[in-house]
Amino acid sequence: MSGLAGEVLEPQTFRVTRADLVRYAGASGDFNPIHWSERTATGVGLPGVIAHGMFTMALVGRAVTAWAGAADAVVEFSVRFARPVPVPDTDEGTEIVVGATVKEITDDGHTRLSLTATCNGDKVLSLAQALIRKR
Repeated sequence: MSGLAGEVLEPQTFRVTRADLVRYAGASGDFNPIHWSERTATGVGLPGVIAHGMFTMALVGRAVTAWAGAADAVVEFSVRFARPVPVPDTDEGTEIVVGATVKEITDDGHTRLSLTATCNGDKVLSLAQALIRKR
């Protein structure tokens, strides 16, 4: 990362399928039926089965780590969830596109990123940012 304020980093795309949600539920212990049951999800007003918020956040964290070059270079990372990520019951699932812009270079040389995450063109996170340690 060159770290010039205003620099737009190469977006990263992650495919999410229902099988991914099952694996994440097993790993996290979050078996809420809105993440696997169409009937339950639509019954509570959701557009269908949705990805776990923390799974979405983890994918964004994966992108940040790739941009930073190492996991230990990520000093801070925060997001707010703006909209659910619907995951259709197809082999293709859906895609989450993660983008970043260099917001600033701090006085100590760290890089602050402004992050975006979209699914089907809809913004799914807000106030997302990361601070990357100077290498």
